[in-house]
Amino acid sequence: MSSLTHFDAHGQAHMVDVATKASTHRVAVARGRIEMLPATLAIIEAGTAKKGDVLGIARIAGIQAAKKTSDLIPLCHPLALTRVALEFSTHRATDTQPSHVVCTATVETVGPTGVEMEALTAVQVALLTIYDMCKAVDRGMTMTDVRLLEKHGGKSGSFVAQ
Repeated sequence: MSSLTHFDAHGQAHMVDVATKASTHRVAVARGRIEMLPATLAIIEAGTAKKGDVLGIARIAGIQAAKKTSDLIPLCHPLALTRVALEFSTHRATDTQPSHVVCTATVETVGPTGVEMEALTAVQVALLTIYDMCKAVDRGMTMTDVRLLEKHGGKSGSFVAQ
């Protein structure tokens, strides 16, 4: 494992200098899920939540979050994103899994640093938005399994989760 890049030789936190890194096309895909009661999922699917279109608002929140990642994560660089896309899928309860919504975010840029943090932030905020919009009927929702699925571009090449 390589050393942590956000610390200088004296152990002080710093923003990584990316001035000499090549601008390349970079893509990151992250995913997470929010588990809920079957009745909560039914409200989302029917579009009858009192606050409106849950997944539509969560999509906009995730896009905004990706664009604002450097405002939230102290050592992230502000990036000119070229694409942010969020997809949602709903899953009814089975014998082995509770009802849940899966959110997948794909973020792209052309630049000297990657977009992993932007993809992860987009997923987290989208899931938080679902929670916010549905908490009146289900305060027990659980956000889980948020992770980077893949990233491409840059000197370190590609990563695909196992």
